[in-house]
Amino acid sequence: MTKNKRVLVKFSGEALAGEAGHGIDTKILKYIAQEIKSLVNGGIEVGIVIGGGNIIRGVTAAQDGIIKRTSGDYMGMLATVINGVAMQEACEHAGLEVRMQTAIKMEQIAEPYINRKACRHLEKGRIVIFAAGTGNPFFTTDTAATLRAVEIGAEVIIKATKVDGVYDKDPVKFSDAVKLDSLTYDQALQDHIKVMDDTSIALAKDNRLPIIVCDMSKEGNLLDILNGNMSNCSIVQ
Repeated sequence: MTKNKRVLVKFSGEALAGEAGHGIDTKILKYIAQEIKSLVNGGIEVGIVIGGGNIIRGVTAAQDGIIKRTSGDYMGMLATVINGVAMQEACEHAGLEVRMQTAIKMEQIAEPYINRKACRHLEKGRIVIFAAGTGNPFFTTDTAATLRAVEIGAEVIIKATKVDGVYDKDPVKFSDAVKLDSLTYDQALQDHIKVMDDTSIALAKDNRLPIIVCDMSKEGNLLDILNGNMSNCSIVQ
């Protein structure tokens, strides 16, 4: 019996790129769709937010001054829509019902974000993909994910990454990095532990929304965590 009925899962855009480091790897799309399917089959209502870093990042695009930060961020929002369409197709191919909603209106591609409609989709067992960030520049997809999680009444937000939790420093660069099984919102903010960006952590804190960080490449990990097995993740609360 699962402990969480409604969750929001945040994937980075880079996660979709695979070893190529850019673009979309359809094998990873297929794998993620199966992981999401296991949650739906377990009676969990699932919202999804995907970043756009595999295509373009607004901050990076604006670095040399040719592209304004606001334009760069809008380009990033459009990148999340591309990823959202790909994820929708992969999930539907796996036999799931999916709706995508965007913070920027583009009716030929997706529904506009309407909270009541999103919640109704979730109640009917449909997956809802939230694309185009918050619809505003200067806000990351981490913040968009936390905002949507709060709005739909998710009981937890899961950040699916390439590591098995939160470390006191980068485990890729430092062999002596220590995994933190749990930490408070204040610890994450004060110690600048980049679980998510500070705005999203503060929003989660204000709404008492737990953040779980886990390794998306470990098969069955998402369902295990939501069934109460917390050995392969970290939690911020």
